[in-house]
Amino acid sequence: MPRGVFITLEGLDGAGKTTQIKRLAAWLRRRGHEPVVLRQPGGTATGDRIREILLHSGSKGVAAMTEMALMFADRAQAIAEVIRPALEAGRIVVCDRFTDSTEAYQGGGRALGSQLVLELHRLVCDGLQPDLTLLLLPGFEASLARARRRNDRVEAETGSSEGRFEAEQDGFFRRVWEKYREIAARETERVVLIEGDLSIDEVHEQIAEAVAERLMLAGKTD
Repeated sequence: MPRGVFITLEGLDGAGKTTQIKRLAAWLRRRGHEPVVLRQPGGTATGDRIREILLHSGSKGVAAMTEMALMFADRAQAIAEVIRPALEAGRIVVCDRFTDSTEAYQGGGRALGSQLVLELHRLVCDGLQPDLTLLLLPGFEASLARARRRNDRVEAETGSSEGRFEAEQDGFFRRVWEKYREIAARETERVVLIEGDLSIDEVHEQIAEAVAERLMLAGKTD
């Protein structure tokens, strides 16, 4: 059976990834595919417990190296439990974040550097790379403001906060932003950069075009 297609969405929180993943999944279903959709951290029982540690605003004093190690522990579990089996079964996998996020947030934001992240990726993930990465980079200030408003709303509605990263200073997110742009410039064959303050429909159109082209190359046309 031909290998499936691995698609990731990346960007700062508040970039609109959640909305676009829902629209992409619906677009794929209309074309006869049933995508496997997951997020990182999370997506498995083990990963969800790691997510609680990493994202909850009550997690204090987590060292940068600990944070990165937990990200890769989550990723290793997701690969073993969900991603590789789905790809081997010929499925399309759509994942909210992958190693690019670790390179941007821990390599860039935490200033651990790209080399360490990429070496851990090689060792822990056995070099598994997405076939296509959709990098959403709307305006920096608007994206960050949306992320903080969303976390305030979720905490008010549910009593649970995943705002540990959003509590960081703007300089942290500027380093994340710049590292994402560096990744896009380096990985031109894999990463499709969608930038600017576009409408939801405009972003979806660019995503659909990029995904249709990649599915055609993989022989998974409708």
